[in-house]
Amino acid sequence: MARILIAEDSPTDIQYIKSVLADTGHDLSVAMDGEEAERMIKNEPFDLVILDIVMPKKNGFQVCREIKKDERLKSIPVIILTSKDQASDKLWGEKQGADEYLTKPCEPIDLLLAVKKHLSQ
Repeated sequence: MARILIAEDSPTDIQYIKSVLADTGHDLSVAMDGEEAERMIKNEPFDLVILDIVMPKKNGFQVCREIKKDERLKSIPVIILTSKDQASDKLWGEKQGADEYLTKPCEPIDLLLAVKKHLSQ
C-alpha cells in the first residue's frame, strides 16, 4: 500500500480522484493548496503525488519544481492532473520535473495506469 498525496483545490475533482483510486488500497491524503501540499510533502513520507496546476497560494508547477530540486524528495513521482491542456503547459510541466502529465477530464483507466506505472518503478 502506497501513500499518495492529492494536491487539488476542487472538492469535485478530489472526490473523483478518490473514487478512481478507492479500490487500490492506497492511503490517500489531500492538500487544498500549493503551500499545504509542499509542507505535507516535506514533513510526511509520500510514495506519489497527484498535482493540480491551478491552486491557491502556490501553483502546481512551483510545487513540482520544489519537489524535484530537493535531494530528499526528487525521487517521488509527480503526476500532474490539470485542465491546462495546451502543448506549452505540458512542456512546462515536463521542464519542472513532472513524471506524467494528464489532462482533465481524465479517464479512470488513464489515472490508474499512471499511478500503477509510477509506483512500480
